[in-house]
Amino acid sequence: MDSYYTPKALLVDDEPHVTVILDGELSDADFDVTATNSSVEAIELLGKERFDVLVTDLSMPEKSGLDVLKAARESELNSDIGAIIITAHASLDSAVSAGQLGVAKYIEKPFKNDELVALAQQVSEYTRVARSKKDSPDDAQEEFQILAHDIVFGSAPAAKQMNDLIRKVAPAEATALLTGPSGAGKEVAAQMIHALSKRAKKPFVAVNCAALAENLLESELFGHVKGAFTGATDLKRGRFELADGGTLFLDEIGETTQALQTKLLRVLEERKFSRVGAGEDISCNVRIITATNRDLQEEIRKGNFREDLFFRLNVFPIPIPSLAERRADIPEFVTAFLRAHNRAPEALTAEALQVLQDYHWPGNIRELRNVIERAVILAGEAPITPEHLSVTSATSDSVVTTDTNIGGLADAEREMIVNALQSCNGNKTSAAQKLGISRRRLYSRMKILKIDG
Repeated sequence: MDSYYTPKALLVDDEPHVTVILDGELSDADFDVTATNSSVEAIELLGKERFDVLVTDLSMPEKSGLDVLKAARESELNSDIGAIIITAHASLDSAVSAGQLGVAKYIEKPFKNDELVALAQQVSEYTRVARSKKDSPDDAQEEFQILAHDIVFGSAPAAKQMNDLIRKVAPAEATALLTGPSGAGKEVAAQMIHALSKRAKKPFVAVNCAALAENLLESELFGHVKGAFTGATDLKRGRFELADGGTLFLDEIGETTQALQTKLLRVLEERKFSRVGAGEDISCNVRIITATNRDLQEEIRKGNFREDLFFRLNVFPIPIPSLAERRADIPEFVTAFLRAHNRAPEALTAEALQVLQDYHWPGNIRELRNVIERAVILAGEAPITPEHLSVTSATSDSVVTTDTNIGGLADAEREMIVNALQSCNGNKTSAAQKLGISRRRLYSRMKILKIDG
């Protein structure tokens, strides 16, 4: 199994405007989307191609969403596919039927697009985990080691220590606290703990606590009832509910306010919470993993973080090393990133690899991934040389600039993207594939480089 994988989604809805919108949302989230407005065509596709997640409307003129799901269950390729049923006409009978067919999620219209994307990400991940266990039952643990996203555990001592701690805590129910710099792979480590745990077939839900204001974060975590505040036009289920039975990952926990920390402490102690604006309690069965790049003990001394919450979270601390602490793993990361863009490891020259190994990597693994992605675009089919790397080489006390013409490189990148778009008649999905990058990454580079779509 390849360390990097683009999950495949089959999107079925008889309304063209719905498939256009959701196709874009899922593609931007790095899904390989096949969209159709025909349930009959969807059934044919399920017999020809393997998908990780099925997203289908319930009520359609030819065949219903349940008919599509039933066809998936009966197919050789997709009998174990994860499924999300979308409907504006939820009923008990259809919910029961969907449950009998093994539907993963059942979501009512209207819904927020990002909520559907989050569900699709969860469902596709669980499909991969289940298939890994089925395809390699005698070696499932080793399969999990290279599960998804941005991780290569590597052979450096710091990486081996992290890997060992993850394997030890995963089967337990202990709360883990991941510490380390931004971009080092804390969320991927949390995913690894979940995938190796008894909760692997249940949801993994991640929340970046630094990305939302306190009132919005509280609603995101616990949900809210209709009318709880201005703009709360419908009942919203929070991440604790979405993660029920599985794992909730709270990234940047050190950025939360003490008021929210108090509520989190209650959930940890009582396994109960209430939606914003509601009085009744909701029980939850969730394993919590948290992460921070702050020194929480220092934050306690400053009065910014509750000591009792820290003790609840710090049951099993796991340090996530910076890339500078695991330089020996850089070639392995580079190989994985190159293969993700259909380039062989030999595409990178020895001189370029030396630059990467000498660089100090303040942005860690995330920065390395971005540097390789940009270099692949700039180099095209040619070998990747130091001139394609937008980093500086730091050796001992000196810093030697290897990218002396950032403006020129930006111009070259802009030209390559424009050429790819023109050759694909403006089709961004095809252009991204031609460039060997994700559609979301293409949109990001177009915005930065001011390329008119």
